[in-house]
Amino acid sequence: MMDRLYAREEDLLRDRKRAEEEAAAAKMRVSCLGPAGSYSQLAAHMLCEDYEIVLCHSFTEAVQRLLGGEVDYAVLPVENSLNGGVNECLDLLAEEDVFAIEELPLTVDHRLAMLAGVREAEIECIYSHEQAIRQCSEYIFRRFPNAKCVYTSSTVESLDHLDAHSAGIVGAHVARDGVVLSPENIADNRGNFTRFLLLERRKQPLGYEHGAMVFFCAVCEDRPGALLGLLKIFQRQRLNLTRIESRPVKDRFGTYRFFIEFAGDLASEWVRRAIREAEAYCTQFKLLGAYS
Repeated sequence: MMDRLYAREEDLLRDRKRAEEEAAAAKMRVSCLGPAGSYSQLAAHMLCEDYEIVLCHSFTEAVQRLLGGEVDYAVLPVENSLNGGVNECLDLLAEEDVFAIEELPLTVDHRLAMLAGVREAEIECIYSHEQAIRQCSEYIFRRFPNAKCVYTSSTVESLDHLDAHSAGIVGAHVARDGVVLSPENIADNRGNFTRFLLLERRKQPLGYEHGAMVFFCAVCEDRPGALLGLLKIFQRQRLNLTRIESRPVKDRFGTYRFFIEFAGDLASEWVRRAIREAEAYCTQFKLLGAYS
């Protein structure tokens, strides 16, 4: 009798373990730049609240994990309101088989981080991500004119370099024992936002996704008025261009790829008409996303 009870208990425990493993395997996953506490992780949590977040060492790794099927989505920053496009991420959008389906503007609140007991007068070096240092350049020049600035792969990584003569720049949401954050936002402009995109693997063929905004990149012929001709396609359809910037095409010196966003629903006929015309007009054309 007792043997049967023990066997039954073992069966129940085994079934419970199997159910837990299946539930963990079924949980959706999203990749982003780490380490824990990065702005990218915060954005991923806000975009995918109940998903498992996979922290990566680089933006490229986050995208490769998506393409390899290890995660269901990836989150990348594409633009900052002070410094413009995040070039590495724009290049990844253009080069890899991904598609943006949702956008999140995230408020950036930078704080100076120092070890407890360290005084500002002792700071000789400031660590942080390049974007954060650039966004706080006036503050750094005013308070630490002689300090050396060193770029890290993320804002949170700067905390690993703190000592008696260094400081870091991290988000106000970051907390670590023994580290003191400045009471105020040190960004040069307090109205500082970074736009993040939620990416999925690109469907083949691409369907008519809905969204308030459409994002694409294109390369025009090298001749006078070529870009103007592309822009007029959208003017004729009365579509409002909300963003345009250029990046060099890596393997063609002197050739540039234009990243363009406009307000419109990809499912509407006039938007699809403009897209078809633009694709036929350009030497290279790629839809990058359709999102709210």
